[in-house]
Amino acid sequence: MPLHMHFAPDDLLRCRFGISPLWETHQCLYTLLRPERHGYHLPWVRRGREAAAGLDLTLLSLLIPSRGHHPDFLCPPPGGPLESVEDELARVRATDPAVARDDFARSLACTPGAAASPAGRAILADPEGAVRQLTALFERAWHLLLAPEWPRLRALLEADVAFHARRLADGGLERLFADLHPSLVWADNTLTIRHRTDHTRALGGRGLMLVPSVFAWPDVIGGFAPPWQTTVVYPARGIGGLWAERDPRAADALVRLLGPNRAALLAGLTEPASTTTLATRHGLAPSSVSAHLSVLRAAGLLTSRRQGHQVLYEHTPLGAALTANAHA
Repeated sequence: MPLHMHFAPDDLLRCRFGISPLWETHQCLYTLLRPERHGYHLPWVRRGREAAAGLDLTLLSLLIPSRGHHPDFLCPPPGGPLESVEDELARVRATDPAVARDDFARSLACTPGAAASPAGRAILADPEGAVRQLTALFERAWHLLLAPEWPRLRALLEADVAFHARRLADGGLERLFADLHPSLVWADNTLTIRHRTDHTRALGGRGLMLVPSVFAWPDVIGGFAPPWQTTVVYPARGIGGLWAERDPRAADALVRLLGPNRAALLAGLTEPASTTTLATRHGLAPSSVSAHLSVLRAAGLLTSRRQGHQVLYEHTPLGAALTANAHA
């Protein structure tokens, strides 16, 4: 059954993107707890299980049923384009115990007998203590599992945002939602997520937060009850090659595929940069750099966006995946 999100005129002006390190931390733990979700992430899961051996996931596993409500306050929608994990954890720690208890109760009710179990009773009797335990768990999990991978994950997520922001600029919400996820349907100023419980929500002028995620795959996750910002979390583009083992010969292969100058420009584009910046960095004529960038963009490896008087180039998810093995 579907979830329908109705957009008023003000909502159409307030659709924006955000990236959440805390969300990725929550979802990577969910992936470790749900073997059926491995898919593309199996190489990471093999490494992650060893790193996570010292984490006690008992409390979390009770609160994230395979079907049903997960506590919204544990992974709130990001407050901006990219919050730090420290800021996000601080928001979770500051949760009102009464709000946390209500959210815990909804989650426990999704698993028969969970609320009456010793652990469930302890959570409901001391929600403030449970919040402390869970934020400590997320903080440890972040440092053990995700912080070492974050530069690569962040690059992929930012490339996804740049790609979809361009589609939004080129064709509005209709084009944006056309390929964001197969479960999303846009019609008559309403975004519908299929395969959800039947529910209708008016966005109320606050718009919609769109959050790309590596570990949300294969699902699209929508909702968040008030007072949270209505949010849709969707799988980011380019995760297919994210965990590929790095081959020390990959840099040579990239040169053979693209040629030395194009390979150097693509591999060295670690952050958005202009033609002039890249020409100076690589010691090439601006006209040559411009020609190479045009070829790379036509091949779907780069995207561009105007910022003031400059045009900045950056990786697409495909470009990021192609160069990942070259940075051995």
